[in-house]
Amino acid sequence: MERLVCVWVASLSTEQPDGSSLRQFARVLDTLSLMCPFVEPIRLGLCVFPMRGPSRFFGGDEFVLAAVTQGVRDVLELTPSLGVAEGLFCAELAARAEVVVPAGATTEFRRAQPVRVLGRADLTTTCRRLGLHTVGAFADLDPARVAERFSGPVRVLHRVARGELSESPTQRDPRLRARLRTLRGEDVVPDEQVGFFGQRSAGDDRAQAAAHRVRHRLGVEGVVVAQVRGARAPEDRSELQPWGAPRPTVRDEAPWPGRVAGPAPATTLHQPVAVELRDAHGQPVRVGTRGSLSGDPVTLVLGRGVTRGVSWFAGPWPLVERWWADARRRAHLQVVLDGGEAMLLSAEGGRWWLVGVYD
Repeated sequence: MERLVCVWVASLSTEQPDGSSLRQFARVLDTLSLMCPFVEPIRLGLCVFPMRGPSRFFGGDEFVLAAVTQGVRDVLELTPSLGVAEGLFCAELAARAEVVVPAGATTEFRRAQPVRVLGRADLTTTCRRLGLHTVGAFADLDPARVAERFSGPVRVLHRVARGELSESPTQRDPRLRARLRTLRGEDVVPDEQVGFFGQRSAGDDRAQAAAHRVRHRLGVEGVVVAQVRGARAPEDRSELQPWGAPRPTVRDEAPWPGRVAGPAPATTLHQPVAVELRDAHGQPVRVGTRGSLSGDPVTLVLGRGVTRGVSWFAGPWPLVERWWADARRRAHLQVVLDGGEAMLLSAEGGRWWLVGVYD
């Protein structure tokens, strides 16, 4: 689970009649966004961001925390409470205690907390009567016994106590993002808006909110999107970027001589699959030094001995990169199988690889 830095400015947690708390909190978020683009507001005065990326950039966890503290001081002349732990629930507890939980020690930290941190007075009273004074003691109860005695919300908190859920259901303010967007003058999408000709819809907002939750649970690299970059081979042009990461503002217009001509395959494989290409005599088809085939491909052997006939092929297209250093030599071949499937193959290192599939 991703280690999170939790930033808590206690004086901003209370709403002010003049709305100053929200405005100051927005300034804090803007400052922290310069250090990490994945800052996530949780409640007024409380936000989190993943530690791993900023720690690599600044050269260590202690430098990240120092930069955050100085940044908040520069904006508000206030010192925030900082904490680091795995998961939102424990990260907030760490911030309130102003501790940095070492990697791998979050479970012990969570279990040692008093049961009142779960946020329900009735649960705290019942647990004390049963002699259960810590989150760990409550977590050790059998889930079936908890289901017999407590309500649904308490059963959810039992999963939080056991570490099955990384955050409490009441930790987030669901209205905070909309309030921040309104404050900044950004367009707020109505709940009933329907997407048409590319406009943003309510479904887009729900998908974005779901991506936020998944990224929070799995870490920054837990949700990725595909992007196209400059390269010669189709399998090299696609890359996965963390969702929400800034996109390049300058489009790659380099000529890329030797680039495989279109159409590009609809699917490119991140991990190519080894295949065999054989001629009419059952001999392996090779690509010669002059870029010609040793024979016409007749059959394609996929994994586990599955053999398919080749009804058409085009190529090969030799490709030599970095000829001035450690040259990489490849050749691409388009094939159509008897069943109508179109595939892109690549020959490299004396073997054939399936690198793309056409629609």
